[in-house]
Amino acid sequence: MKKTLWIACKVLRMMVVLYVGLASGLAGAQNTLLGMSAYVADGVEFLRLDFAQDVKKPPRGFTLQSPPRITLDFPDVASPSEQKKWIFSAGKLESAQVFVAPERVRVVMNLKQGSGYLGTVDGKSVLIRLQAEASDPEPQQAATSPTTVPAMTSPKMAAVPALPVRPLLQDIDFKRGPLGSGLVLLKLPSDQTVADVRHQGKGLAVVLDKVRLPDALRRRMDVRDFGTPVQAITTTQVGDHLQILIEPSGRWDFNTVQIGSTLTIAVIPTVEKSATDAHHAEADAFTGKKLSLNFQSIDLRSVLQVIADFTKFNIVTSDTVSGTVTLRLEDVPWDQALDIILQSKGLGMRKKGNVMWIAPKEEIATREKLDFESQAAAQSMEPVRTQSFQINYAKAVDIVSKLKEDVTAASGTSSGAVATNPAAIPAPAASAKGQVLSVRGTLFADPRTNQLFVTDTAASLERVQQFIAKVDVPLRQVLIEARLVVASEDFGRSLGVKLGGFDAAGGSTLIGANRVGFGTSLDNAFITSGLAKGATGAATLINPQYVNFPASSSTGASVPSIAFTLFSAASGQLIGLELSALESNATGKVVSSPRVLTMDQQPAIVSQGTQIPYATVSSNGTQTQFQQANLKLEVTPQITPDGTLVLTLDISKDSLGIATTAGYAIDTKRVKTQALVENGGTVVIGGIYEMTENNTENKVPFFGDLPWIGVLFKNNAKTTTKKELLVFITPKIVVDKNFAAR
Repeated sequence: MKKTLWIACKVLRMMVVLYVGLASGLAGAQNTLLGMSAYVADGVEFLRLDFAQDVKKPPRGFTLQSPPRITLDFPDVASPSEQKKWIFSAGKLESAQVFVAPERVRVVMNLKQGSGYLGTVDGKSVLIRLQAEASDPEPQQAATSPTTVPAMTSPKMAAVPALPVRPLLQDIDFKRGPLGSGLVLLKLPSDQTVADVRHQGKGLAVVLDKVRLPDALRRRMDVRDFGTPVQAITTTQVGDHLQILIEPSGRWDFNTVQIGSTLTIAVIPTVEKSATDAHHAEADAFTGKKLSLNFQSIDLRSVLQVIADFTKFNIVTSDTVSGTVTLRLEDVPWDQALDIILQSKGLGMRKKGNVMWIAPKEEIATREKLDFESQAAAQSMEPVRTQSFQINYAKAVDIVSKLKEDVTAASGTSSGAVATNPAAIPAPAASAKGQVLSVRGTLFADPRTNQLFVTDTAASLERVQQFIAKVDVPLRQVLIEARLVVASEDFGRSLGVKLGGFDAAGGSTLIGANRVGFGTSLDNAFITSGLAKGATGAATLINPQYVNFPASSSTGASVPSIAFTLFSAASGQLIGLELSALESNATGKVVSSPRVLTMDQQPAIVSQGTQIPYATVSSNGTQTQFQQANLKLEVTPQITPDGTLVLTLDISKDSLGIATTAGYAIDTKRVKTQALVENGGTVVIGGIYEMTENNTENKVPFFGDLPWIGVLFKNNAKTTTKKELLVFITPKIVVDKNFAAR
């Protein structure tokens, strides 16, 4: 009896301390939330929150799309009311909940569908206006509306609704705000646009649904020079979502305010916390009401009963929970006090609804293991059914391999057998990591109809359907235009000489009296000076040549020359000289323009060329084989989220080379690289530059080295050849009906 009376006194003392602490907390708060109400005015929904004192500033808040919610934080506000949830039945607002935390109150508005909001302060009240979500009309509604469907010429023709046009983001700007804060200003398409601001990694992500990003705003803004926590802002288009990634540094907090179509996101720096502050921050993670406990060697079950009476929770303790505890806690949240008690005794807790089960951690682990085994046993007895899935864009065989990579190894067949053999393939257990099917699941692919047949439980079939919905999607297409330019430049210069003479002392007769004879060659020059008559009376040229080094052409062009003779016929002797010279300059350009259309991350090859035959001799006789000389373009594009393309290229340009005894040689030029290219932009991938210089000189020994007259006893030639291969690549993303609205 004395022990019971002693426990009652302790409980009464604890309640008095709790009441005093709660009263002091309410007295220290600057304002108090009294209640809320919802109403509709002129077709617009409002939520009205009433406070005990005038509200000085609008609340901070953010929105969620899944599930649709609006969260508002009121600093320095308390809520003494026992009612924590309000139910509303009109419009988008379904209910509102109030959560009390130290030095603030959070109001969570549960919506039936996504919506924006606009908060205004009206004295002692705050009005939250729900804004309509910007969405496109449904195709079925557009098809049945008499204002949007044209008259049909045939009763069998159905009107096809036009693709919706996504609104554009108007502008994005950044400014430095007060106290070193960074202000990100977004000019939305309208005041009805819903912005989802949430934490992503170490930064913030702003997601605008069904909004397009103009090319002028597709950039990365470096704002480190402003001296705010914000370091950079990156805008990208991800499907039909526009994402703005804000990258801050250090410690920071944020709030959002939307006025009309302008959304302002303020990133505010926070002061670095000391070790004491960090301890308080850890304590702030517990949000329960504060209580004070001072017990000396009290039974553990009695302490749990005291906490149950204070929190109005139902606590169920295991039979193995026993022992005593001594504790003294002042103004500690009840959930933190309970956590300290459980940790000190090696206990664990499982909460379901307003019932908490407390038991040793080993007992909880054993119970959960038994529950898991019972669920697995129940799953093994669950009925299975067969369902077919029509694969539209991918191949059913590929879907089988993606569902589980080792399904082929488990069945002991090759991948080709999976495609053609309709026999069921057993799948591993669904409890394995990343497994979709259960232990009793089987699947096979029909390549003729491109269908996937799965036999498994209902839960596994649901997982398969979700997996196929994510994998079986159309891929975007890319048109690759390439221009291969082979530019060549040839320069050649050659100088040569022929020197000849004639002596009449041998009995020949000279006809003509020209002192100087000219001609295009040495033969023509001799003819104009003198001819000798043979026995038959026919004219015969007498043209002995002492030096013969004429100019030559490397390109096969004719070499121009000039010749002349000296002395007259009376002297009986002639000397002839022929000079030849050639200078050539040729340029050429060969352009090849292969094109290929492929899908995102799918390799494509286009090839064009000739097959060059050559003979081989073996024991079977002479055989003719062929060697390829092709122009080939192999490309694998990858579309990045910001609309640029990563291209993996392998380009080769082969041509017929010189002839050898074994056949023709193949001149090969190849470029293999990877590049990042803008959509519709042109980039020079690479080039092969060749330059060949030749200097040739032929001369008569000793005479060719004599000064001045040495040029009469030699010839020289100089050739220069330049060749260059340039590769120009222009990728273009093909816009089709599946992506035109993005």
